[in-house]
Amino acid sequence: MKDEYISVVSRLTAEKGIHYLIDAYNRITTDKKLVIAGDTSDTDDYVRMLKEKAAKNPNIIFTGFVSGDTLSEIYSNAYINVLPSDLEGMSLCLLESLAYRNALLCSDIPENTAVAEEKAMYFEKSNVKDLALKLQEWCDSQSLVESLRDGADEFILNKYNWHDVAKSTIELYAK
Repeated sequence: MKDEYISVVSRLTAEKGIHYLIDAYNRITTDKKLVIAGDTSDTDDYVRMLKEKAAKNPNIIFTGFVSGDTLSEIYSNAYINVLPSDLEGMSLCLLESLAYRNALLCSDIPENTAVAEEKAMYFEKSNVKDLALKLQEWCDSQSLVESLRDGADEFILNKYNWHDVAKSTIELYAK
């Protein structure tokens, strides 16, 4: 159901920071579930540790790998999407989240801040306490979430327009 869960869409590897998100989620008070969409990437021990951290909380749901319509539904119906990464390139999940008009809560690494700019809220990288505070604030404020959703899709689709990227690439090769 729409707005009934917090989501993260990611490979389940340590640098993606899912362990911070589980720890922070376990500190807040909310009726929203935490949906973790993704699977192991030769990181079975890490995934096992994540599931152990989540085992006592029935509101934490691991979907495994998702794609297509299921992935679209997760993005379309999330209350917020979280990117708790310690390290990124240009995150496809960040781009997709904004294109789906998700309110986005990200770690404050340059790879996130340079892309999302003011269209996301940030927490201090690796800081579970700060992440929990921001999660609680968002769970308590629908208006904050709505203000970040507003125009997120237009912003990201204009900033990273495929036609402009393709044109720039062709021009670069032509040189």
